[in-house]
Amino acid sequence: MSSAFADSSPLAAYGWDEDLENEFTSHRAAGLVPARVAAVDRGLCDAVTEDGPVRASVPRASSSAAGPDGGPVPCTGDWAALRPGGPGGRPVVAALLPRRTAIARASAGRDSRGQVLAANVDTVAVAVSLAARPAPGRIERLVALAWESGARPVVVLTKADQVADTAAAEADAAAAAPGVPVVACSAATGDGVEAVRAVLSGTVVLVGPSGAGKSTLGNALLGADALATGAVRAADGKGRHTTVRRELLPLPGGGVLIDTPGLRGVGLVEASAGLERTFADVEELAAGCRFADCAHETEPGCAVLAAVEDGTLPRRRLDSYRRLLRENAWAASRSDARLRAEHENRWKTIKKEQRRMYRERGRDR
Repeated sequence: MSSAFADSSPLAAYGWDEDLENEFTSHRAAGLVPARVAAVDRGLCDAVTEDGPVRASVPRASSSAAGPDGGPVPCTGDWAALRPGGPGGRPVVAALLPRRTAIARASAGRDSRGQVLAANVDTVAVAVSLAARPAPGRIERLVALAWESGARPVVVLTKADQVADTAAAEADAAAAAPGVPVVACSAATGDGVEAVRAVLSGTVVLVGPSGAGKSTLGNALLGADALATGAVRAADGKGRHTTVRRELLPLPGGGVLIDTPGLRGVGLVEASAGLERTFADVEELAAGCRFADCAHETEPGCAVLAAVEDGTLPRRRLDSYRRLLRENAWAASRSDARLRAEHENRWKTIKKEQRRMYRERGRDR
């Protein structure tokens, strides 16, 4: 498939390109059709194909964490291979193409695999409302989540019309997310929306707590009231979950937008690389510590503590760094425990099957 042909495909507006077409070669040969998952319900998903939108079935698997062919469960943003003419004439998700990026947070239950919020994302727009005092720790957490996914984070300060000056908030956000673009805007007045649009590219996902103005910003970027919005409480600036599921919509001028429900809590899932990039300033200072395994607590010759003492590094930022490192280590230990349990369960199954075979052989003699 030539690049020109890829650009002329109806799916090009949703991110389809020549590399994806090449990956899909064997699926086309098997009579499957490409589609991008726009929204997911239990057992069903909305998807966009070359012939338009369809409602597809998702086969049940033996595990709630497994999707077609034992792979991951489909989520918004996935590229899928659909088998036409399933039960009732509805297409069926037969396979998913490998994800280029995946935004995942710790699941609320005991599953250490985490919950994938969106797949194949290029830009993560972290929405932070200026109607309430922005929390640097939440910005750091969401930016780490974005970096770990493989996507590029952008911090968007929303509701700029509700404050007299955004300069201080922009400086605080930049300090919490070194090297990450920070843009302030008001979707209500339109101020700054074009500046936001300029730093977004490809598949964009909006993340942040309820009441951050994600859906209102999304509508401004889409140029239409396609996403439900709601009021926030005056007492604490918190909103209700007007977005109840993740959905994918094409943006005017190219790219697609994924709106997500408000995130009450965002737990990390093995985000070591994301934390290194989010706290690049701390990591750079740590390289100057006397001891390679310095914990930056009481060790002599600690360059990080020296930076805190002279005011170069805020104490709050070091505390946040330590807290997220501890959380990440705990998440990694959960994953290791799960892998050990899965390994043990596989061997139990193998041994059980061996015993069954031996019993049958004994009866045949």
